Amino acid sequence: MSEPHLVDLAQASVRELNAALHALPAETNERHWQVRNPGGRHALAAGLTAPVTVEIFGHAGYYCAGMNQAASVVVHGNAGTGLAENMMSGRVHVRGDASQSAGASAHGGMLLIEGNAAARCGISLKGADIVVKGGVGHLSAFMAQAGTLTVLGDAGESLGDSIYEAHLYVRGQIASLGADCIEKPMRDANRAELFGKLSEAGLAGEVDVSEFRRYGSARTLYRFHVDHAASY
Repeated sequence: MSEPHLVDLAQASVRELNAALHALPAETNERHWQVRNPGGRHALAAGLTAPVTVEIFGHAGYYCAGMNQAASVVVHGNAGTGLAENMMSGRVHVRGDASQSAGASAHGGMLLIEGNAAARCGISLKGADIVVKGGVGHLSAFMAQAGTLTVLGDAGESLGDSIYEAHLYVRGQIASLGADCIEKPMRDANRAELFGKLSEAGLAGEVDVSEFRRYGSARTLYRFHVDHAASY
């Protein structure tokens, strides 16, 4: 196996890093990249379209791995606002904590956060799968349309506010549910789905699906109704 391609951001710029990654063809042999001294810089490994693995050793700033497509991005540290924003496919794995709006508008792929995620995790989720080993902040899964959010820890206030058809699985306590979000029964299909997401995240052996509760849309806000006017 060839040695990883090393980029030291103490010497190179983020623009140079991303330009090199964007120039890679789909059939590239340079499939393993390591980024040293990220120093919390923004937009690291953003907009990738090649099936490569990028390991970032240190903390990342805003919009790390944004618009990811096909790549695997691992952050050995914490990540700032907008992690994996608008991700289309691939995998993003943060070994620390993530700031607000992690996985915002993500269409596909998996986002795994080993620590905690701040407010609005999975806001406007459109089909990706998000797994958080810690807890999530307030308004997580706000207006989430499709995909799954699995939280092994606790969830903050207004979870799933104005949710559409995303599936939420929470093992810990919930401060409050948002407008139109309710607890739903865990059926066999839901248990199978949850087990699949935990397995994909490498966590199936750590927790049992029976420890989770499921939440989703009550579907009362799909059309305006005067009785629900205060909830809009």
